[in-house]
Amino acid sequence: MNKEEAIDIVRDAGFGFLATLEGDQPRVRPMMPYLTDEGELFLALLGRSRTISQIKNNPKVEVCFVDRKMWYCRVTGKATLSSDLAKKQLVFENVPMLRQYFAGPEDQNFHLAVIHILALEAMTPHSRMPEQIAL
Repeated sequence: MNKEEAIDIVRDAGFGFLATLEGDQPRVRPMMPYLTDEGELFLALLGRSRTISQIKNNPKVEVCFVDRKMWYCRVTGKATLSSDLAKKQLVFENVPMLRQYFAGPEDQNFHLAVIHILALEAMTPHSRMPEQIAL
């Protein structure tokens, strides 16, 4: 599997499961991130989200995507919180579901996590082992 096929899994899945740590306990939740052309994932977070403090305490995260064919891609990365309005605008425009939660990119309750991808692993139902994908 190549990088483009792994990216297709991420984009086809539409949502992934974000894993963070709270102390020594993993916490996983479904999210609808936006994958940029530069290879970063943008995640909109509610201001009251526990995810914000979890990222501040430990920025190591993983997002697992599974597409309709049951192919999966695990994205390992380092998350940072950003107040960049242009990045918020980009994710707001590309994830229509966010309109249910936020009035717009300037909404005080709209927080943004940016995941810098460090590694990709992908697998199909026909594979015997997951493959590490070169970035």
